[in-house]
Amino acid sequence: MNAQPERTFEADMERLAAIVAALEANEVGLDAAVALYEEGCVLAKRLTERLNTAELRVQELAME
Repeated sequence: MNAQPERTFEADMERLAAIVAALEANEVGLDAAVALYEEGCVLAKRLTERLNTAELRVQELAME
């Protein structure tokens, strides 16, 4: 089974920014725009989860 290495938070943020820029510039057709939007939603969810996890970890460390 091919396990893909996890992308960094920063790499995901850069990709999301590129998606937003492409969509805002109307650089792609409708089908591509929908695919980019879907990819952006997945990235946004992943980034939010990672931020929440990091916040919880910082709170735990502050309590120690």
